[in-house]
Amino acid sequence: MEPPTSRPLRRATEADASAIADIWLAAFRATYAFPPAHTDAEVRAWVRDDLVPRTETWVAEERGEPVAFLSLGEGWIEQLYVRPDRTRRGIGSRLIRLAQERARGELQLWTFAVNTGARRFYERHGFVAVEETDGSGTEERQPDVRYAWRNDPR
Repeated sequence: MEPPTSRPLRRATEADASAIADIWLAAFRATYAFPPAHTDAEVRAWVRDDLVPRTETWVAEERGEPVAFLSLGEGWIEQLYVRPDRTRRGIGSRLIRLAQERARGELQLWTFAVNTGARRFYERHGFVAVEETDGSGTEERQPDVRYAWRNDPR
C-alpha cells in the first residue's frame, strides 16, 4: 500500500463526475440499511449537473483513479465520501484537513445519525454536534446531525 501522503488530491473536473457518482453510490450502499432517496441515474445527473459545477470538489486518487471526494460550499462540507474498499487509510482525514485549511471561520456539515463511524471521524477532527433532527426534513426521512468546526487561529 502506498503511503497516504503520496496520494494526490486535485480539483475535480467534469470528466470526474461518473467516478464521483460511483464513489457516492458505493459508499452510501455500504454504509446505510436504507436506500438513497434517488435512483442511480438521478444521482449521476445531480453529480454531473449540480454537485461538480456548483461546489469546490476535490478528488483523492490512487494510481490515477478517484477513490474519494470532498465537495465544499461556502462554510459547508457538502459531501465527503470514500470508496468502501479504501476506508481507514487516511484518505478521509486528508480531505478533512484540506477543508479545514480552506475554511474561513466555521465549517459545518450534516451526517445521518445512524452513521456512527462518520460521527466518530468528524469528532476526532474537532467537529462538535450542534443540532439533531428527527429526519422529517431529509429526503430519506432519516434523523441527522449537524456538526460544526471553528477555525481558531489561536
